[in-house]
Amino acid sequence: MRIGYIGLGAMGHPMAVNLAKAGHDLVVCDTDDTKTAILAQRGAAVAASPRQTADETDVVLTCLPNLDVAQAVATGDDGVIHGSRARAFVNMSTTGSAFSRAMADTLAAEGKAFLDAPISGGPEGAEAATMSIMCSGDKATFESLSGALETMAAKVVYLGDKPGAAQSMKLVNNIISFGNIAVALEAMTLGAKAGLDPEQMLDVINASSGRNSATESKIPKHVLTRSFDFGGAMYIVEKDLELWRREAEAFDSPMWIGSNIRTLFRQSMKEQGRDADLTELAITLEKMAGCEIPKTR
Repeated sequence: MRIGYIGLGAMGHPMAVNLAKAGHDLVVCDTDDTKTAILAQRGAAVAASPRQTADETDVVLTCLPNLDVAQAVATGDDGVIHGSRARAFVNMSTTGSAFSRAMADTLAAEGKAFLDAPISGGPEGAEAATMSIMCSGDKATFESLSGALETMAAKVVYLGDKPGAAQSMKLVNNIISFGNIAVALEAMTLGAKAGLDPEQMLDVINASSGRNSATESKIPKHVLTRSFDFGGAMYIVEKDLELWRREAEAFDSPMWIGSNIRTLFRQSMKEQGRDADLTELAITLEKMAGCEIPKTR
C-alpha cells in the first residue's frame, strides 16, 4: 500500500518521518519545501498538490492546522477528492465531529472511504512515536492502516464506525489537558508568590493527588527552564478550544469550567501573541500575580 501524507507541521513532520523510517512507501505534500526535502532524503516521493498525492497513493493521511485548510485539502478544486487512485481519506487533524460527518458523506458520494484519526501527545510524543491515535469511521481502512498507525503511536484505539466519534474523544481529552496546565500554573504561581521552591512543589505534587501531565512534563521541561518551547502554538490551542465549545453546544453539555479555561488562554494569546507557546500561559498568570515562577533548570 502506498501512503500519502499531507501536512508536515509540528506533529505531521515527525509522524511522516517515522513512517519513512519504518520503510513505508510514502508520498508527502506540504507548502514548506524544506520539510518535503527532508522526507525526500528519507526516500519519500514529493507531490505538488493534494490531488497529485491522491493520484499517486492508495490512501491519504492529513494533519492540518485548521478547518479551512482541512476543507480545501480534502474537497477543494485541487483536493484529495479529485485524485484518481486513493480510495480512502484519513483525517488526523482536530476538526470537530460535525466536519467529520459532513466529510464522510461527501467522500462516500465519490466512492471514497473516510477515517478519523486525531492524535494526542504533543510534538515530543510524535517524534518518539509514544502518542495516542483515536480512530472512528471506515473499519476496513482502519484495519489496513493498523501497521502504519502503530508505527506512529504507542496507543491506537478504534472507537467504532460512527464518523466523528474520534473527534469528540479528542476534544474531551483536549479540554482536560488544557485545564491541567491552566490550573497547575495558576497554583504554582500562588506557591511562588508564597515563597515555595518550584522544584519542591513539583516533587510534592507529583507524589500526591495533584499530579497530571503538566506537572510531570510540561512545567518541568518548558516552564522551569523558562524556554517555553513545548511546541504547541497558542493559535492551535484557541482553534481546539473553539471546536470544544462548538462540540459542547451541539451536545448541550455543561461548559462552566471549560469556558473559563478558554477565556484564560484567549487572554494569554492576546498578550503573548498567536504564535506563542502554550506554556507561555505562565507569563500571563505571573503578570496577574505580580511575581515570577523562578527558573530552576
